[in-house]
Amino acid sequence: MSAISKLALKNLSRQKKRNVVLGLAVAFGFFVITAVDGFVSGMVNNLEEQITQLLGGTVLIQGCQRIPAELTGGKPQIAALVEDDAYIRGVVEEMDIDYDYVSYYSLAAGQLIFEGKKSLIEIYGRDLNDRHLLDSFQFVNGGQENFNWENPFVISEGTAKSLNLEVGDKVTFTCSTIYGQNNVEDFTVAGIIKSNNFFGSMMGYTDINILNKLLGIPDAGYSTFTIHLKNKNKQAQVANLIQKKIAEDGHQVTDRMAAFMTNPKNIGRGIEKQLDPVKVEWEGTKYAVECFNDELPQIQIVFGYVHLITTIILIVMLVIVMVGLSNTYRMVMYERIREIGTMRAIGMTRKDTKSLFLKEALFLTSISAIFGLILAIIVLAVMSLIPVNSDALSMFLNNGHFSFVLSPVTIILQYLLLIVLTLLSVRFVAKKAASLNPAVALRTIK
Repeated sequence: MSAISKLALKNLSRQKKRNVVLGLAVAFGFFVITAVDGFVSGMVNNLEEQITQLLGGTVLIQGCQRIPAELTGGKPQIAALVEDDAYIRGVVEEMDIDYDYVSYYSLAAGQLIFEGKKSLIEIYGRDLNDRHLLDSFQFVNGGQENFNWENPFVISEGTAKSLNLEVGDKVTFTCSTIYGQNNVEDFTVAGIIKSNNFFGSMMGYTDINILNKLLGIPDAGYSTFTIHLKNKNKQAQVANLIQKKIAEDGHQVTDRMAAFMTNPKNIGRGIEKQLDPVKVEWEGTKYAVECFNDELPQIQIVFGYVHLITTIILIVMLVIVMVGLSNTYRMVMYERIREIGTMRAIGMTRKDTKSLFLKEALFLTSISAIFGLILAIIVLAVMSLIPVNSDALSMFLNNGHFSFVLSPVTIILQYLLLIVLTLLSVRFVAKKAASLNPAVALRTIK
């Protein structure tokens, strides 16, 4: 370490009370910035994870068959059906995609009926023994031990309350098959899971084989194949690669780029237009390849607002701190004016004098920011241990607890911004101190 750096560190021990107060202000500012960004990012991430679990993954491949009007008795319709599971899995494995797990599901929208009461609901046919699905369930009553019952059904707490359902009750579900015929089946409530305000009472789960039979989907078929990527930031890239591979294999597939051109703010809607059975005709299976952000671009908008808000808070906090830092070092320069004259007289250059002030401020803010970061991590960790029992916040929780997401890149950028503003705020004072005439400085009476 250079002599100037050692002297700058030593100077921090002078006027301890003032430096401690200034350091606490910097630490508090960095603590607030880090805590708010980590806390809000964690909430949004939990919301995204809940929706991802509902969709089954971050990249979705759906099989779509067009049913002509003469078979439906009305308008042409789409039957969501993937019959060639081996082909889809082969595509995923051949491309060597870095994923956490893959899954598949069928989906039926219909009406739940119990003792004269009715409720609209979407039922997902899943592998009820899938640990990723089970980990997402927060059972209020019942549970996995009841999945051996006849036609087991997992229902949300909101739906259970609206229909006055309890574990063990028999409930009737009516829906249309993938070919448009009405069908009905009785289910047994095997478990009631905690619901939230985002999904409300609009979802339920049952075994995929049971739902497939109800929908008229052949054995080993399903509606949608899903991939849960390890790096969700690559979802668009992976979706494009899968789409390209399916097209190269000679299969019909939707076009994400064309969907973007028609609906730049919502690619999912653009893909829906390519699957409009009234306006677009095709035979056989046409694959629709989408990613999470295509279906719910609003989540990315939320992320954008989160970072915009934290950036505004960051700038406001740093400006306040930097004004205080600038004023403090004006006082420091005045208090040390004869000292500066002495050092200049014995050979310290203007460059070294300027560097001394800048390094002193830099060390103060750097050390303070580290303490602020540590405090933010501790506070957020403690908050994540506190159970939260709130339906209004449940969509932002992870198994009933808050969680936080701290991005190293964001922290480093915030830290660098703090350093740059520190140097800018003290630069004028340091430059003025360096320009002092030694003789004049020595004669100055404080």
